[in-house]
Amino acid sequence: MSYDFRDHWDKAYQKTPVTNLGWFEESAKPSLDLIKMCNLKKDAKIFNAGAGATVLINELLKIGFENIIVNDISAQALTELKNNLNQNKNAQIEFIVDDLTNPAELLKLKNVDLWNDRAVLHFFTEESQQKAYFNLLKRAVKKNGFVVLAEFNLEGAKKCCGLDVFNYNETMLQERLGNDFELIKAFNYTYTQPSGNTREYVYTLFKRINC
Repeated sequence: MSYDFRDHWDKAYQKTPVTNLGWFEESAKPSLDLIKMCNLKKDAKIFNAGAGATVLINELLKIGFENIIVNDISAQALTELKNNLNQNKNAQIEFIVDDLTNPAELLKLKNVDLWNDRAVLHFFTEESQQKAYFNLLKRAVKKNGFVVLAEFNLEGAKKCCGLDVFNYNETMLQERLGNDFELIKAFNYTYTQPSGNTREYVYTLFKRINC
């Protein structure tokens, strides 16, 4: 019987205030810096995979992005996010509760200018989950579109929120994406949790050069 990730993440957000969660950022600067490098138009379609209650969405709104899609497997997480969003009358935000490894609604996703993932992919430890994730990504991101992947690096934690993780470096991510994507930038980053503990990440920016 497969593990119920939806229930796991719903409970995580129900039990703990967002600002105390082990992946909470007061500022999403590392992701935002990579997104700014893409020089996207303000109406670019930005897809946030497994976004939870990230502060990044407010930061994207603040600099004027207007076409934002937010996904998570947890409806509870997206409810928390909605409650903390600033108003932007020009912005269109779509919320999609769906499983990145067994998508239904997300299969409609297309012509994405930017796919952004912080700390989601590394939870998919099975080959079938990873394959489904990258198949969805490749289906959705258009030519000249961008992909930001920020995951636990090879020196990073082996568990998070009670779950095993799969660690990456930029070479492994490049292999998963294949020759249709070009690595633009990669760097390691030490994230400090609300508890004061640290987690080691690899941040990467890719550009799709072929469809």
